[in-house]
Amino acid sequence: MALTLTNFRATGFDHVPEAIHIADDGTVAASAPDDAEVLDLGGAFLSPGWCDLHVHVWHGGTDISIRATEAGRPTGVTAMADAGSAGEASFHGLREYVIEPHAETIKAFLNIGSIGLVACNRVPELIDWRSIDIDRTLAVIEANRDVICGVKVRASGVIVGSWGITPAKIAKRVAEMTKLPLMVHVGEPPPLIDEVFELLTPGDIVTHCFNGKAAGSIRDTEALFAMAQDMAERGILMDIGHGGASFNFKTARDSIADGLRPFSISTDLHKHSMESPVYDMATTLSKLLAVGLPFDDVVEASTNAPRSVLGLSGKDGLTPGMRADFTVFDLEDCAINVLDSQGNAMVMDKVFEPRGTVLGCDFQQAARRLP
Repeated sequence: MALTLTNFRATGFDHVPEAIHIADDGTVAASAPDDAEVLDLGGAFLSPGWCDLHVHVWHGGTDISIRATEAGRPTGVTAMADAGSAGEASFHGLREYVIEPHAETIKAFLNIGSIGLVACNRVPELIDWRSIDIDRTLAVIEANRDVICGVKVRASGVIVGSWGITPAKIAKRVAEMTKLPLMVHVGEPPPLIDEVFELLTPGDIVTHCFNGKAAGSIRDTEALFAMAQDMAERGILMDIGHGGASFNFKTARDSIADGLRPFSISTDLHKHSMESPVYDMATTLSKLLAVGLPFDDVVEASTNAPRSVLGLSGKDGLTPGMRADFTVFDLEDCAINVLDSQGNAMVMDKVFEPRGTVLGCDFQQAARRLP
């Protein structure tokens, strides 16, 4: 049934109409369709659909993945990218059982390691040269270009051991060959973070950009932070990727104060981060607001910026003919104690409260997972 949305505060769009009309086919209409149901949003904010650029939703295919619905519409998210749960050996399952059945837009970064995260960290996907099959990886990318949005490599010591920078170099070469961005997980060495940075070119993504790991953080030295700033200015994309081990309040607060704002805010939701400290997208957005990222930048980094990586509508999302894809939310006063990935505590005084999502003609209620 056609919808007309009224009584909202639009944010993140090119223009702000008094009402949004959605035709029977789920696209934005220039005028109210006949017999449209009117949905009063009660003065809430309405933005392009929240987009999480780093989740793990290959449920059943890896031992850390959650169900896509746990990362999606029930918590206000309408689009997401699985960040390397599947390598070439299991991508067919991720596509058939997760990507295709869900209403949310789900795309994926293909892990350069063939086995992906089937037994995450217990059986690293990048042990040695036998872990990567370049020919099969290229074939999977070519067969799935409609849903594969990039290549993923976890370039940290717990994964690569003494193999160091080599897997990241191979992943970058595959990304170049397929004209896709590389998403690189940075953390504890080897390799050193500056070794990774030297590989990257505009459009590539550094996830876990505000981690607080010793010898793996952009705040380790002044030179490293200057390098990160230069990369961001040149179009290399800094992504939060909160997760269970990769977000530090002080690193984020100091970096934002010094002028480095993240391109995208993502959760790195998985079984070990969902219950604590991440919870959901809304709580992650609230943490970035609390450490100094302005409201408009928080909205941009959770909507237009990551949606652009996935080829989705953004600021132009209210243009007639576009598929309706929106998140409805409030910003409420609160006093909520939260943790970063190193166990540091902070009390937030504002919180994003998702109220619902609109996909096509369908409105569904949403809420934060954190009590």
